[in-house]
Amino acid sequence: MMPDVTLSTLQELNQKGEKIVMLTAYDATFASVAAKAGVEVLLVGDSLGMVVQGHDSTLPVSVADMAYHTACVKRGNRGAFIVTDLPFMAYATLEQALVNSAAVMQAGAHMVKLEGGAFLAEIVRRLADNGVPTCIHMGLTPQSVNVLGGYKVQGRNEAQARQLRSDAIALEQAGAAMLLLECVPSELAAEITDAVKIPVIGIGAGNATDGQVLVLHDMLGLSLTGRMPKFVKNFMVGQTSIDGAISAYVAAVKDSSFPAAEHGFSA
Repeated sequence: MMPDVTLSTLQELNQKGEKIVMLTAYDATFASVAAKAGVEVLLVGDSLGMVVQGHDSTLPVSVADMAYHTACVKRGNRGAFIVTDLPFMAYATLEQALVNSAAVMQAGAHMVKLEGGAFLAEIVRRLADNGVPTCIHMGLTPQSVNVLGGYKVQGRNEAQARQLRSDAIALEQAGAAMLLLECVPSELAAEITDAVKIPVIGIGAGNATDGQVLVLHDMLGLSLTGRMPKFVKNFMVGQTSIDGAISAYVAAVKDSSFPAAEHGFSA
């Protein structure tokens, strides 16, 4: 079993240039399996709305849902760092952000994840002041799917790219402890990663980020719809167990063989 992973551990890995491995988990059993396989960060994602609850988006997920699944993950965890999503409209105001962060942190999270840009700076500052580290999810933000007009790659035009770069820097300055970039061109993700000192985790953002995350069900080849995003690799192929598949994912992130060029996007 690995020693308990803390925010300091992740910062040290980042400084050494060692890739950080993140994977979603929603229950005690998979949390235990993933942590034992070497996954450093367990993300209790609001993706549970789709892969566990069967909704067609993340929007119906509640703070109570997130706290429940965080508590499940905490009970099964074996030393990994737990990051929990604050769901749709759970941080629309500073007061909501504080109250709802308290709920998931008390359930077992070590960090909360919010979707957005520089407009979150004040919330990030106040959460940090109150002992709550934040990861900011940028690029394709599923909670904003109705504003974005669907699940589309973000940052392909220069105005969007410039905004993402400036937002990343502003959020780091506000006290964000980690960034997550989803579905942005690989070159832009590399530029953002170079522009900040905090760890940057990618999903569909190329291989130059400081770490990678996938949805557990995706990397095991499981899908309700039968369709997989371009950035997903099925790690069950060639394996005889789920433990083996997760271990293969950890190894592939660590040695930078995943993601390959085929899993990324161009501008």
